[in-house]
Amino acid sequence: MRKAFISPSKYVQGENELLNLGYFVASFGKSALLIAHPDDAARVKAKLDATSEKFGVTFVESGFMGECSRQEVARLEQIAADNNCDCIVGLGGGKAIDAAKCVAKGEALIICPTIAATDAPTSHSAVLYTPEGAFDDYAYFKQSPSVVLVDTTVIANAPTRFLVSGMGDALSTYFEARATSRSYSRVNAGLPSGVREGLTAPAFGTNAAMALATLCYEMLLRDGVKAKAACDANVVTQALENIVETNILLSGLGFESGGLAAAHAIHDGLTALEGTHHYFHGEKVAFGTIAQLVLENAPTEELNQVMDFCLAVGLPVCLADIGVESMTAEELQEVAEKACIPEESIHSMPFPVTVEEVAAAVQAADRIGSAYKASKGL
Repeated sequence: MRKAFISPSKYVQGENELLNLGYFVASFGKSALLIAHPDDAARVKAKLDATSEKFGVTFVESGFMGECSRQEVARLEQIAADNNCDCIVGLGGGKAIDAAKCVAKGEALIICPTIAATDAPTSHSAVLYTPEGAFDDYAYFKQSPSVVLVDTTVIANAPTRFLVSGMGDALSTYFEARATSRSYSRVNAGLPSGVREGLTAPAFGTNAAMALATLCYEMLLRDGVKAKAACDANVVTQALENIVETNILLSGLGFESGGLAAAHAIHDGLTALEGTHHYFHGEKVAFGTIAQLVLENAPTEELNQVMDFCLAVGLPVCLADIGVESMTAEELQEVAEKACIPEESIHSMPFPVTVEEVAAAVQAADRIGSAYKASKGL
């Protein structure tokens, strides 16, 4: 059996950590292409200026256009080449980070998330969109970022909804890794297609990845509510530090090296519903996690524990919470079919899954979540 584990070369997190960005740029050379939305760059300009001066490095601003498209990546690549940039810095949210990954192609890449809304910063993959914002394709690179540098002061001053959404994404990590481990399914750390580039077999998850995924869930239960309170007050506490690490590092390593299963596949299916389009990835994944637990008939105590956590931090527990007040039979069928396409992660569940079973799980999860929420007077 082949096993695989993948991670960034270095992960650094702390208050005002962007002041040390120049040190990491200098380890590659004298200049970096800064891929960041102008608004994000403006938010941290004082820190960028200070670290540039302290470490004698230059940031070449790219004016990121907002979509990680093939055309935008090509434009950014040309700027990097024209300016002989020694490394790439991706600063901001998911699309700026993904664009930076595409430009760097697995070499000399520094990722600086300004929100903790997903576990994407540590991964060796990116999502490509069309210039209009429609999904295009996935891209995978030979290694994870060289450095992931997280300034918790910046994250504490971002809207709390981003942090909570990140907790929703992280919430699925343990349950999906558990399912993948039980089914001996392949993981992204071993190449996404399983058999590629001469490899003789797909790779499975490691004990280390399962341990990190377990810790991810434990940290959410322990510090999630306290971290939300800190973010509401725009302050950094140890609980906030722990949840930022949970959302970005533990969840990131857990999903890539531990595996995805039904929760993310159901999330993908839910994107077929227009009402969900105004909700964040992690918010939809939280409901997908509840639906996965229903699909596998998890113990009631475990399901209630997950819903208690969601309600405590403000994550969805039913379809109405993600903008779906009603759903036709045809819409439900579309959601279930989309979740069950051959390449989806739902087939990592430790039993065969049908479209009908997914449709039933989504319906039941919605009713269970709605009733549980009402029982709490919410």
